[in-house]
Amino acid sequence: MSTITFDTFRFVETLEKAGMPRAQAAAFSQAQRDSLAEALDTTVATKADIVRLENRMDSMTKDMQAKELRLTIKLGAFLAVFAGIIIAALRAF
Repeated sequence: MSTITFDTFRFVETLEKAGMPRAQAAAFSQAQRDSLAEALDTTVATKADIVRLENRMDSMTKDMQAKELRLTIKLGAFLAVFAGIIIAALRAF
């Protein structure tokens, strides 16, 4: 996990010099620090996250291959039936 240095005291001082009341500057500083901490905690993938994603992708690939096989079988059956109908229609005339 990455960490950053965030000087809340200096941040509050900067806001106070700009005319913001101390209580408001302190609350804003705390909110900013929490926001940065949350952003760093939630954007970094761990090795477990990557393994879980790879497993999910493997599962999806296997599922797609099974669906592709079923679709190929259905298409083959459809073509065989269609060819039978065409041959029967040609023999009838």
